[in-house]
Amino acid sequence: MKARVQEPIVWTWTKSPLGRLRLVGRDGALSGLYFEKHRGAPAPEAHWREDLEPFAAVVAQLGEFFSGRRTAFDLDLELDGTGFQQRVWSALREIPYGAQVTYGELAARIGAPRAARAVGRANALNPISIIVPCHRVVASNGSLTGYAGGIAQKSWLLDLERSGPAMTRRGGGELSSSPEV
Repeated sequence: MKARVQEPIVWTWTKSPLGRLRLVGRDGALSGLYFEKHRGAPAPEAHWREDLEPFAAVVAQLGEFFSGRRTAFDLDLELDGTGFQQRVWSALREIPYGAQVTYGELAARIGAPRAARAVGRANALNPISIIVPCHRVVASNGSLTGYAGGIAQKSWLLDLERSGPAMTRRGGGELSSSPEV
């Protein structure tokens, strides 16, 4: 039996209404989507290959999302994390577009009602911002807390989901791709 040879890690930048986003993937799956100033985002390494082409579907679906024409993503994702993190990230993908839940509510949804802080930590380690929508999770008092891309970006995403296409007419715009660094 032959071992499967993994493709090299590929990455690129793409422009968005929230600034540049770094896309990272391997074997046809997206494994990272990071804001340019994303706390804790991995930096491209020497063995990574910069290439926009593998991310065509990601860029297209992000463009539809930012223009208010897409409410869910249909992409192959490679989420690398602990079993608990996987449960949290899976539950995040079940939060409907435009909805918000608290960290405690999300903890209860995954069967760990006393693990709100651990859910917050899993959110902070979410490697695929926007597509795995950790921006939809808020504090128990409804305030916006902790978002690796910044609170302003979290607020913008929630406003987009509340107002749909009108948000992009006020200054968002279509997503465009750019291989520049």
